[in-house]
Amino acid sequence: MTAQATWAQALLDPAQTVPNGLVTWNHSDPGRRLAVHRNNVVVSLVDALAQTFPVTQQLVGEAFFRAMAQVFVRTHPPRTRVLARYGHELPGFVAQFPPAARLPYLADVARLEWQRLQALHAADARPLDATSLSALMQDTTALPALRWQLTPSLHLLRSPHAAVSIWAAHQDGSGIALEDVDLAQAECALVFRSELDVMVLQTAPGMATLVEGLLGNAPFGEAIEEASLAEPAFDLSQALAVLIRHELLIGAERSH
Repeated sequence: MTAQATWAQALLDPAQTVPNGLVTWNHSDPGRRLAVHRNNVVVSLVDALAQTFPVTQQLVGEAFFRAMAQVFVRTHPPRTRVLARYGHELPGFVAQFPPAARLPYLADVARLEWQRLQALHAADARPLDATSLSALMQDTTALPALRWQLTPSLHLLRSPHAAVSIWAAHQDGSGIALEDVDLAQAECALVFRSELDVMVLQTAPGMATLVEGLLGNAPFGEAIEEASLAEPAFDLSQALAVLIRHELLIGAERSH
């Protein structure tokens, strides 16, 4: 193990021994000084997670969240200096964290919060202009094989629980009361950036399936078929109107 890896483990794991060669300028106990530094590192990472997952913290309370986050930090150290990118593994960790099992929707709420952060920091992209869109739509022969390119900020959330409504109930001015939410109701949402705002647009299963297919680079015709199977009442015109109104289509590739 490299010296760097040894130091990284010692900074996060209190069970680790003090690395060889550690000395202090004033001859104080290196172990105690390391413990102070270790605490500062862990607290800073937990604080960063609390900023990224505020609703997740509200749902379980600050004490529970910080205790859970400390366990996470010690098993999932940062792999980048940019703390805004730290925490992508937390939703999966929450799903497997036994003390959180009583809240089965918690992991998906955390996933939604992570997607919002990714949408905020996604690259800018110019949407297709009206002329280009019209030309693509009018070529009915090529349209089914068309592969749409979607804006980089777009993410899809699928949850077997009411994760979207639970998250929304914790937003100021949402008008949604948590006690009125059916927690067992499956929900889907599109998460994307619109100018400087991050949007969370709850959507029906058909729309979610269509976007899932397009994000997976499926031909347009195939994505439409899957959407219709997911929701017999799927309205393609309405779905396209949403994609165009929110400027989510940025390009298209014609299959040959």
